[in-house]
Parts: sequence; C-alpha cells; structure tokens
Amino acid sequence: MYLDPELAAALPTLPDLHIHDLAGARARMRELAAGAQRPPRGEVIVADHEVPVMDGNCVPVRVCTPSNVTGPLPALLLLHGGGFVMGDLETATAQAMDLCTQVHAVVVGVGYRLAPEHPYPAALHDCEAVLRWIASENDGLGVDAARIGVYGMSAGGGLAAALTLLTRDRGGPPLCFQLLDAPEVDDRLDTTSMRTFGDTPLWNHGDAVLSWRHYLGGRDGVVPPYAAPARADDLSGLPPAYVSVYENDPLRDEGLAYASSLLNAGVSVELHLFPGTFHRSATITGAAVSRRQAAETADALRRGLNPVR
Repeated sequence: MYLDPELAAALPTLPDLHIHDLAGARARMRELAAGAQRPPRGEVIVADHEVPVMDGNCVPVRVCTPSNVTGPLPALLLLHGGGFVMGDLETATAQAMDLCTQVHAVVVGVGYRLAPEHPYPAALHDCEAVLRWIASENDGLGVDAARIGVYGMSAGGGLAAALTLLTRDRGGPPLCFQLLDAPEVDDRLDTTSMRTFGDTPLWNHGDAVLSWRHYLGGRDGVVPPYAAPARADDLSGLPPAYVSVYENDPLRDEGLAYASSLLNAGVSVELHLFPGTFHRSATITGAAVSRRQAAETADALRRGLNPVR
C-alpha cells in the first residue's frame, strides 16, 4: 500500500473513528470537527432552521450565506459523511462555511437522522425534505432555484446519489450538479478494494459491514437502489457529476464503478483518483494532496453550480 509521505507522517495524530465502538467514534468525530479551521467572522452569515419531513420529523439545517456577494446565488446541499451512523450539523459546519466563501453559494448543511436509531429511509427522507424546502424558500434564501446542487462525502455521497435518483423519479426539484466524494453506494461489499482494505485508517472493511447493517436495519429481501444506488438499473437523466475516490479506501472501487455506470448512462462525469490517500485523509489539511483536492473540489463546484446555458 503506497501512502503519500505527508499523510503517512500524520497517521499517529488521527483519532480512532472505527465504528465498532459507535458511541466513542461519534464523540471523537465531534472532537475532530471542533478543531477544524473556519473562515473569519463576518464573511459568512449563519442561520439555523428546522424543516418538517413528511413522516412528522423535523430535520435541523444550517444555512451559510456569503456576506459580501449579491444574489440570487446557487445553493449547495451539503450531506456529511460518517457511515450513516456518525456526524451532525456541527461536524459539517467548518466545511459548509469554507465552501460558502470559496464557491459563492448558499450552503445548506443537513442534520439528517442517523442509523441504527433511524435506519433507511429516514436519512433520505430528511435530505429530500430539505431539498424541497430550499426550492420552495428560494426567494427568502436568496437562491436561484435552477442552480441547486448536492455534495456528499462517504455515506453523504451515497445519500447524494440516492437523492438524485429519487428526485428524477418523482419529478424534482431538479438538481443541476452532484459531487460524490468517496461515495458509499454498494451494500454488497464485493469489490476488490473492499475485500483488500481490512486495516486502513479511519475506514475499513469491518466498518463498511457494520455501516450497512445499521443503515439497512436488518432488512430482508431486495435492497432498493434508493438505499444502495449501485443497484440501480437506470442512471440516465441524472445531473452531471464529479466523483472523487481515494487510492487506499475500501470504497474506492464502488466509486469508480458508479462513475463508469453514470458515464455509460449518458451522464457527464469528471472522475479523479487521488494517489497515496485513504478514506477521509483530506482531514489532514496541511498535506499537499489534501490542499490540491480541496482546490479541485471548490473548482468543480463553481463550474457545476454555474452551468453554461
């Protein structure tokens, strides 16, 4: 396994986020997020809301709006990672604020419900409700309803992919772009990378097994594509995509395969594999490969949220 030297040097500083100890992993993920650098005060206006969901739940959202840019602006639905079982608004806030200033977009973080307490489809229903809320409240949010994109990392990438399928099949609201960062999209766990990486930092095969077990909630029978988008038979008509994967990541090959399936279905795709990396290695922000990935992510979002008409 080749590791980027800067990333390898930082391994001893990384927290244990493996989910065999779920309560501990959740706490350590919050601690990791608390230390993330945020843009200076005054550059971003932050407002919290609660959005009703059709099942009677209310999902918390955090809206980050650039203070020095006039609208209407594109909107970005930000779906945090955490294997469907970790993460919340706080763990996504630093990234939301950073993307808000870099991309000049209204970034909406979603505190979707977590498994195992709330298995599929709770998280997806939360994400769909927030998308519909953004589209319906676009004037008040200063958003151009024709330029709404979705960005998800890991499990958030799986939810983002599922959301594009759901909105296509239900007739909207339309999404203009999807950025899938190491998307968790295949519950079958049968790719080469998934079988190979049983002891990698921050995420490994054992984590993936537990993640899907919690998310699917012991579901018997056929797993629907809205739960595991890699199972979808038809990916046509979905928004353009940017897919990024990490070389030493159990999720690598399902991300590559999903990008290929999108392309074969006629969806425009930009694909990038970052060498020497591992799952969530971008949290080591000082490494050159992490800085390059962050810059390319922001650039992809700027282009995707401002399509040529």
